[in-house]
Amino acid sequence: MTRKPALGVAMVLASGTLFAVNGTVSKLVLRAGIEPPQLAFLRAAGAVLGLLAIMLVLGRGRRLAVTRRELPLLIVYGLAGFFLVPMLYFAAISRLPVGIALLFEYTAPIFVALWVRFGQRQPVRPRLWGGLALSLAGLACVAQVWGDLSLDGLGVLAALGAAVLLALYYLLGAHGVARRDTLSLTTWAFGAAAVAGLLTQAVAPARGGWAPLGEATSGGVPIALLCGYVVVLGSIAPYLLIAAALRHLPATSVGIIGMIEPVLASAVAWITLGGSEALNTAQLAGGALVLAGVALAETARVGAQRPARAEAQESAVAVPTG
Repeated sequence: MTRKPALGVAMVLASGTLFAVNGTVSKLVLRAGIEPPQLAFLRAAGAVLGLLAIMLVLGRGRRLAVTRRELPLLIVYGLAGFFLVPMLYFAAISRLPVGIALLFEYTAPIFVALWVRFGQRQPVRPRLWGGLALSLAGLACVAQVWGDLSLDGLGVLAALGAAVLLALYYLLGAHGVARRDTLSLTTWAFGAAAVAGLLTQAVAPARGGWAPLGEATSGGVPIALLCGYVVVLGSIAPYLLIAAALRHLPATSVGIIGMIEPVLASAVAWITLGGSEALNTAQLAGGALVLAGVALAETARVGAQRPARAEAQESAVAVPTG
């Protein structure tokens, strides 16, 4: 297949835009009374049904076959990346501006690079340490540590937890895509997340129930319609766009271009939700430092080998979660 870099860039930008809008849409749903575990469950259940339909239409149902040996990886991969990460992200944006929550979550590639260096004892380029320093300085500016630390503590912890689990998702995905195609892997992962969400709702049902789904925002938009966006345009579509973009661009390029998401998410949230989402000059500068640091970390790992497994590891790290 002929690579078309311009098409790949367009796909990454489109996915980043959809993910960015998804942050604001999700926040509106949360403000209506839907709780983070509920929204994570709705997202996973809707996504797995949509992906199953796509696979059946494409005649790829047989690719869903799984062995006992694969099941533990698929379950943990789905729980970490497709249930816990979005649930913590939703918890974070319920307490923090969308852009700030994303900046904390976007430090995940740095955790991956640190694991590669110290956990797997693989060589990394010195730029990793520059990236780490820039990102820490940037997060300090975002949190404005020299002031009264006005950021919500639980929101920050949720965002950092999402970053750590997102790093785990990347690392597990490196093993998963080495054995399965992206579509079946993602379908299984969303399936595991949906089951986890169902069990969560059975054990600890939401205090307000599902009544908010029948309501509308102050602007008259039905909450159920917004949930539909979270599933279709905030999950299924951007995942497929990223998977397609990886056919035309190196995974590192996809990851770096995808960093447009926090920028767009901040702008969309500020325009839609008002001044509570605005970032001051110090936080904007900190955001730029965080993204610069992540870009350095994204390119810090040394690709000693380029067989299928190495490319699989890159592909897994390039896919965001929105």
